[in-house]
Amino acid sequence: MTVHVVPVQHHRPAGPARRIRVLLRRRVDWLTVRARRLGGARADAGMTTAEYAVGTVAACAFAALLYKVVTSGVVSGALSELLNRALHAV
Repeated sequence: MTVHVVPVQHHRPAGPARRIRVLLRRRVDWLTVRARRLGGARADAGMTTAEYAVGTVAACAFAALLYKVVTSGVVSGALSELLNRALHAV
């Protein structure tokens, strides 16, 4: 069981004005937290899309480079020789 110790505060009159100030302060705090969460999510959404775009372009460039290397005469001949050796070894 957890016991919460509440520090003793100076006596303040508990009138309707104080209650309203406390409620307004809580509401402002809640709205501030909510705005920060929403603002961060909106700002991050565009960045995520940009990261996907850059990643896609990089992947396409790598695929094109790999295609050029694999279809070159030297690499194509080496791969076909390797496959022939592997198939005739069985």
